Amino acid sequence: MQAASHSASEPSPTERTYQSGFGNAFATEALPDALPVGRNSPQRAPYGLYAEQLSGTAFTAPRHDNRRSWLYRIRPAAIHGRFAPLPHAGLSAGPFAASATPPDQLRWDPLPLPIEPIDFLDGLLTMAGNGDAALQTGMAVHLYAANRSMHDRFFYDADGELLILPQQGALRLHTELGILDLAPGELAVVPRGLRFRVELTGDAARGYVCENFGAPLRLPELGPIGANGLANARDFLAPVAAFEDREGEFTLVAKFGGRLWSADIGHSPLDVVAWHGNNVPYKYDLARFNTINTVSFDHPDPSIFTVLTSPSDTPGTANLDVVIFPPRWMVAEDTFRPPWFHRNVMSEFMGLVHGVYDAKAEGFAPGGASLHNCMSGHGPDAQTFERASQAVLAPQRLDATLAFMFESRYVIHPTAQALASPLLQYGYADCWHGLQKHFTGQR
Repeated sequence: MQAASHSASEPSPTERTYQSGFGNAFATEALPDALPVGRNSPQRAPYGLYAEQLSGTAFTAPRHDNRRSWLYRIRPAAIHGRFAPLPHAGLSAGPFAASATPPDQLRWDPLPLPIEPIDFLDGLLTMAGNGDAALQTGMAVHLYAANRSMHDRFFYDADGELLILPQQGALRLHTELGILDLAPGELAVVPRGLRFRVELTGDAARGYVCENFGAPLRLPELGPIGANGLANARDFLAPVAAFEDREGEFTLVAKFGGRLWSADIGHSPLDVVAWHGNNVPYKYDLARFNTINTVSFDHPDPSIFTVLTSPSDTPGTANLDVVIFPPRWMVAEDTFRPPWFHRNVMSEFMGLVHGVYDAKAEGFAPGGASLHNCMSGHGPDAQTFERASQAVLAPQRLDATLAFMFESRYVIHPTAQALASPLLQYGYADCWHGLQKHFTGQR
């Protein structure tokens, strides 16, 4: 697919059309004929550019799984100063099971918005995680709160790909491959190793980040659903080429081996003039999700709301599933409609973008989070149970809500700072204590 090209003197790339489709082999150039024809690495690239490949999988990964992009850039990515350790009070490296993880149900209030100037990177706070980035298994969950843009420093994550989900305040992601505008209700994925900076378009921003150490996120298989439904490939948008030709005193920050490292760099690393391939950043508007639900009876498993998945070596058991609970019609007959009480072999980290989650009457606020680990019982609180048990089951539109869940086959270990945080709701489990005994011994 060939996208519309633009040069630095033309209007902002965000005013142009994105490229659409998940997993496509895209081609885009910011200057005419900047893409070599018929050669990935010609002896002399157009405009005096350097050719560089960004590989998101092993070279020999099967063709349908292989992710790589060819970049034609002003300077190679190898040009920067020596890295030195960069302390970060809020970012935890793991191993996440270093301290004992309680089986309790856990819930946190939202992060407060900062008062002192702080950017996206400094505003990250690690809440939980599992696996091992070095072994390319597992995931980590971070919250962020920021009120300043990243102007002269850039970031890349060598440990995993990053899924960014704003809850309050829009972001503009300036990446090596172009620009993504990201609003609450949308998600973006930045591939492992891709350099970017985050610009705030308003006064402050807050949201969630899922760091995936495992196989790259992909669309789930649809099985009996057929060819259509859930998240459709055409609704995923990748950027067109855009580049920065800037020199100065900049900083390049890397997350490598669970730690942050900082190096001086004398130019903007976002200097890719043209590129082609399928290892790309992308965004997705969650309002485009084609929700599947029952039209007869019973409540389907929450897996029916899966947007993206990172598969493991066990079919059907994900390293990471990204699940949403969007606005939808509920019409099930003779059915308890909110999510039922359950215990699960998978572990669930939940967040709320806006509105009210239908399984909780209060306490689960937008920007907050909850954690229900493997085999920890959970479900609707007492107030929700009583209301749903007696509701008149007419067709009901569940609107003005958007919750999500990061689900993993591995236990999700809260960090020590998350367990010690004043945001932790110590009385969360009390929401079930009001459930009354209704057993009579008679039908």
